[in-house]
Amino acid sequence: MNKSDSLHRVIVIAFLRLAFGGCIFFGALAAVAVEGIEEYLVDDRLASVAAWASPRHAANLPVDMPAGLSFHHGDAIPPELRGLPEGVHEIFINGNELHVLTGKDAAGTFVVVDHSSEYDKIEWVVYSMIGAGFLGFLGLSLVLGRFVAQRIVTPITALADAVREKDGMAPLPLLHNKDEMGELARAFAARTDELKRAFDRERFFTGDVSHELRTPLTVIIGAAEIIKAQAGSQPTLAAAAERILRTASEAAECVTVLLLLARAPELIDAPETTLSAVVQEEVARSRHLLDGKAVSLECRMDTDFAVHARSELLAAAVGNLIRNACQYTSQGVVSVRISRPQIIVEDTGPGMPDFVRARLLNESLPSEPVGSAGSGLGLALVMRICEHLGARLTVEPRSQGGTVFAIDFSQNLTVS
Repeated sequence: MNKSDSLHRVIVIAFLRLAFGGCIFFGALAAVAVEGIEEYLVDDRLASVAAWASPRHAANLPVDMPAGLSFHHGDAIPPELRGLPEGVHEIFINGNELHVLTGKDAAGTFVVVDHSSEYDKIEWVVYSMIGAGFLGFLGLSLVLGRFVAQRIVTPITALADAVREKDGMAPLPLLHNKDEMGELARAFAARTDELKRAFDRERFFTGDVSHELRTPLTVIIGAAEIIKAQAGSQPTLAAAAERILRTASEAAECVTVLLLLARAPELIDAPETTLSAVVQEEVARSRHLLDGKAVSLECRMDTDFAVHARSELLAAAVGNLIRNACQYTSQGVVSVRISRPQIIVEDTGPGMPDFVRARLLNESLPSEPVGSAGSGLGLALVMRICEHLGARLTVEPRSQGGTVFAIDFSQNLTVS
C-alpha cells in the first residue's frame, strides 16, 4: 500500500482541510467585523467632529479640537490635503498615516484630520492574533487528526496483521469490543472459521479418497505386471498389459501427489531438487504420446537450477504440462526449456480456449461454453502444485499458434 493511500494520511488531511476552511471562513468574518468597527470608530468619529466643528466655524466661534484631531476650512487646508474627493481617506504624509474626512458646507470645503488614531495599531494587533490563531488552529488540527487517525487505524492494522498470521489458532483482537471494530472483527472471525472448515473438509476428503484409491491401484498394477510377464508370445496381450500398467502407475503417482497436496506445505520435507533430471525423465516418459504424429519433442537446457521441493510434485507439474502439450498438438513441435528461474513448455497446437485459460488462472468471463471441453485434472493439478510450492504458473498464446506455459520458481530458488 502506498503511503499516499493510507487511511491515516486521509484522516489527517481531512482534519487539516476542515481546519483550513474554518480558518478562512472565520478569518473572512473577522475581517468584515474589523472593517465595520473601523468605519464606526474612525469614520463616524470624523463625521461627528465635522458636524460639530463646521457650524461653529461658520458662526466664527472658536473650534477647539481634542488632541490628535484638527479642523481646516477653505484656504487653511494644507496643500497636501487639497483636492481630495468627499469622504474618508487614508493617506500617508512623511511616513505617517492620516485619516482625513473631506466635506463641504455653505462656506466651502473643509477637512477633519485624525493625526493620532490608535485604530491602525489595534487593527494590526487583531489581524496578528487572527493569524496566530490560524496557525495554532492548524497545528491543533494536525495533532488532533493524527491522534484520531491513530485511534482508528491502529485497531484496523492489528486486525489485518492478525488475519494475515499463518497461525489460525490465535484469536483475533477486538472480538469483545462493542463498537463497529468489534463487529468487523467478529465478522472476520466467523468468515475465517467458515473458510477453515471448508478447507479442512476438502483436505480430509482428498486424503481419504487418495488412501482409498491406493489399494485398488496396487492390485491393478500387480495384476498388470503378472499379465505382462505371462503374455509371452502374445504381443497384443502384452501391449494391453503394458498400457494398463503405465496408466495405473500414472494414477498411483497422481494419488501420491494428491496426498502430498492434502498436507500443509510446512509439514512436507522440501529437499533440494535439480530441475534438469526431473524434466528429462518426464520428457522421456511422454514420447510415446507422439507415436504416429508428425510432432517432435525437444528438450533444451539453457540454465539449470535447483529448488526446494519434493521431486514427486515437480514431476507431476512438469509431466502434466508436457503430456497436455503432446496430447493436443497434432503437428509441429513441443518444446521444453529450462531457463533459470523458469520451466517453459511451448507447443504448436490449437491453443487454449479463453474460458479454459480464465478458469485455470481464476479469471472471470461473462459466459462459458457448455460442453465437455475443459482444462482437465492435469492442468488443475499443476495450478495446485504451483500454489503449494510458491511458484507461479503463466499461460500465454503463441503468436504463430499454440500455447506457452511457464512455471516461475523465483520465490523458491536454492542459493547457487
